[in-house]
Amino acid sequence: MSATKRLAVLGAALALVATSGSAALAQKKYDSGANDTEIKIGNIMPYSGPASAYGIIGRTEAAYFKKINDAGGINGRKINFISYDDAYSPPKAVEQARKLVESDEVLLIFNSLGTPSNSAIQKYMNSKKVPQLFVATGATKWNDPKDFPWTMGWQPNYQSETQIYAKYILKNMPNAKIAVLYQNDDYGKDYLKGLKDGLGQKAASMIVAEESFETSQPTIDSNIVKLKASNADVFIDIATPKFAAQAIKKVAEIGWKPTHFLNNVSASVGSVIKPAGFENAQDIISAAYLKDASDKQWDNDPGMKEFYAFMAKDFPEGDKLDGGTVVGFGVAQTLVQVLKQCGDNLTRENIMKQAASLKDFRTEVLLPGVKINTAANDFAPISQLQLMKFKGEKWELFGDVISADVGG
Repeated sequence: MSATKRLAVLGAALALVATSGSAALAQKKYDSGANDTEIKIGNIMPYSGPASAYGIIGRTEAAYFKKINDAGGINGRKINFISYDDAYSPPKAVEQARKLVESDEVLLIFNSLGTPSNSAIQKYMNSKKVPQLFVATGATKWNDPKDFPWTMGWQPNYQSETQIYAKYILKNMPNAKIAVLYQNDDYGKDYLKGLKDGLGQKAASMIVAEESFETSQPTIDSNIVKLKASNADVFIDIATPKFAAQAIKKVAEIGWKPTHFLNNVSASVGSVIKPAGFENAQDIISAAYLKDASDKQWDNDPGMKEFYAFMAKDFPEGDKLDGGTVVGFGVAQTLVQVLKQCGDNLTRENIMKQAASLKDFRTEVLLPGVKINTAANDFAPISQLQLMKFKGEKWELFGDVISADVGG
C-alpha cells in the first residue's frame, strides 16, 4: 500500500473515530442534576410534625438507593438522594422545594409527601419545568397532564378508593347510616368527595354525620364521641396514622360498634394497628394495592423475599411491618425503572416522557394482578385495589382486584 493510500485509510479511520465519538457525545443529554457519574434526586418528607409516621418512607428510599449505588448505580451513575424535612407544613415544603431546585440543583423532586405540601409546590415545580414525580399522596389532581405536565402521582387515588367502599356499602348495607371523620384539608376532602360520588343520590340520606379535624389538634376523641351520638352503624375513617390509631382506640373505648372503614394510607400494621391494639382493630375494612409484610402468605413469594432480604441487609433498623417500608421500596423501584429507561438522555423532559411510558410494569411488592400503566394522557400509575379485612394480627384480602380510574 502506498504512503498516500495509507494516509487516506488512516484519515478515514480517524474520521470514523471522530464521528463515532461525537455521536456518543451527542447521545448523552443532561439537565441540571445529572452528569456522567451522578443523578441528583430531591425529596421532601415529614420527618417531624403530625405526619412523622410517614418519615419511614424517605428513610426506606435512602436505603434502597444506597443499595443500588453499592451495586454500581444506574447505567454507571450513582444516585445522590437529598431528602429534607417539611414537618407536614406547606410553607416549609415551598422553602425546601426552592432549596432543592435552586441551591442543590436536583434533576427532579421524587415522592414528596402529603397533599397539602404537594399542592403548595405544584405551580412552582411546573413553572420551573422540574419533574414532581410519583408524589406520595393519592389526591386525584395529580392526574392532570394537560394543566400540570410536570406532576405525576403513583398510588391509587383517594376518590377511587372511597368509591370502592361506597359500592361495597350500597351492595351489602343499603340501609346504612354513615358517620365520616375526615382531615380538614385537600387530602380529607378528596376522600370525602369520592365517597359522596360513589353513593350518588343516596349520599344525602345515608351520611348522617360528618366531623372534620385539624392536624394541629392533639386528639380527636371528642370528634369520635360526637359521631357515635349520631347512631351511625358505618364509620368512614379518613385520617393519617397518628389520628387513625386514636380513632380505632376511642371507638373501642366508648363501646361503639360500627362497620369501620379505614383509608389505605393508614392501614399500616406497624404504625397504626399495633399501637391502637390488635383487639380494637378486628373486622376493620380497608383496601390494598401492595403486599402486607405481616401476612405469612407472602413468605415464599419471590418479590417479598427480595423485600425481606433488602430489609435485613440494607435497612435493618427499619420495621418491615410498617407499611411505609413497602411503599418506599416499591416507589423507589419504579423510579429506578424510569431512570434505566432514560439511558443517557437524562433531561427533565425525557424523565417525564419515560415516566409516562410505563407498560404493565410491576414492582414485586404490588398485589398479584396490580400493574403500573401510564401514558401521555394518563398520569395515574396505579388504579387497582383489593378490599381487605383485619383479622387477628393481619389483613385478609377478599373479593376481586377492582379497577377504579378517576381523572383529575
